[in-house]
Amino acid sequence: MSFLDQLGVTIPLVQAPMAGVSTPEMAAAVSDAGALGSIAVGATDAAGAGVMIAKTRALTDRPFNVNFFVHAKPQADPVREAAWLEALAPSFAEFGAQPPAQLSTIYTSFADDPAMLALLLEARPAVVSFHFGLPSAEAIAALKAAGIVLLACATSPAEALAVAATGVDAVVAQGIEAGGHRGIFDPEGQDDRLGTLALTRLLVKQGRLPVVAAGGIMDGAGIAAALKLGAVAAQLGTAFVPCPESAADAAFRAALAGPGAGHTVFTKLISGRIARSLPNRFTALESALGGLQPPDYPRTYDAGKALNAAAKAQGESGFAAQWAGQGAPLARAWPAAELVVLLARELAQAQG
Repeated sequence: MSFLDQLGVTIPLVQAPMAGVSTPEMAAAVSDAGALGSIAVGATDAAGAGVMIAKTRALTDRPFNVNFFVHAKPQADPVREAAWLEALAPSFAEFGAQPPAQLSTIYTSFADDPAMLALLLEARPAVVSFHFGLPSAEAIAALKAAGIVLLACATSPAEALAVAATGVDAVVAQGIEAGGHRGIFDPEGQDDRLGTLALTRLLVKQGRLPVVAAGGIMDGAGIAAALKLGAVAAQLGTAFVPCPESAADAAFRAALAGPGAGHTVFTKLISGRIARSLPNRFTALESALGGLQPPDYPRTYDAGKALNAAAKAQGESGFAAQWAGQGAPLARAWPAAELVVLLARELAQAQG
């Protein structure tokens, strides 16, 4: 019995957790339609996560996934951070603003947040997933003892083996095509940038865990291809960004529907970690910054969010985090539940 069967999920589809975009309304609609909806709580604290879990539960009695960031604790580097803020100063000045005086660690890693673990052990959502790494063996054991199904992202066979060794129930194979933050455990380590097709097949052949394929998948034919490779499900994120239940603003939706959707780029400038984005004014700063290395994630994100806020206040939307995968031109602005039904129909057609 697969983990989807255990959860009573009838469509082999996971709606990707997307911090700042996915919502309780989206997760509930997806879960009610027979797939696995997700909320992302890595950008909030335990109190905020509790509110999101409770709101999702109020909207659906179906299982849903709660996603956490498990990044390494960032190191403050006053010299590098000062140089970064100085380099961004002209962009702030364009909007009559100044950079922050100093940077803060705006997101706490799940690995360093005992309040989040306590919340999960009390709330007991059906599924919990991890991005950027893995929590302690003790935390995983406690979550499994609470009856929670666990997923973790891997970008390589080595990371997948590390996931399997912890007792996590399934691995999300994040190919290089995926939008948003690359889930690599060590952002300074070697990244072979494996595509979704190759990575999925490698992890299936590894045979240690059920595999959920992620990255560039936008329609039923893509889901069918992932299943043909041996995945038990496909995870789609960018496909759900234009849904009305999404928290994406009008500028993000317009950019996703525009010509830039076919030209996504990798950038560290916005958050301090590599992420795939629609091209915009922020990503275009790459050359102007002359190869200057940003501070650690998520301290860089503190500056990025401040710059976006200053720009938006003046009507400029080109400094936002507009994460999107390589399949972005295939996005369709359907209500989430209707999109799930459409994807299931396309999957059935593709499977003949």
